[in-house]
Amino acid sequence: MTKEIIKEEQIKAARFAKALGHPVRMYIIELLSKQSCCYSGDLSDELPIAKSTLSQHLKELKEAGLIQGEIELPKIKYCLNKENWKLAQKLFRKFLQL
Repeated sequence: MTKEIIKEEQIKAARFAKALGHPVRMYIIELLSKQSCCYSGDLSDELPIAKSTLSQHLKELKEAGLIQGEIELPKIKYCLNKENWKLAQKLFRKFLQL
């Protein structure tokens, strides 16, 4: 029998860390943590990057489960996924205390 050495929480923490591995994404998370939600157009005005680049950063954060998006035509509203953000904080705290 092979003992499984990689735990589910390590996989989740690594996915969260990868999504946070860019300064723009860190900025987006910080911004969303200070307000309930934000529209993608507002983020475009806030950040000096192309809309397509912003879209890729938002996609990465959303796929990791750190943010969630809701379509309100013609805009998309983004918010922190509070449940997963709390999980990420818990996993990082646990890891950093090793």
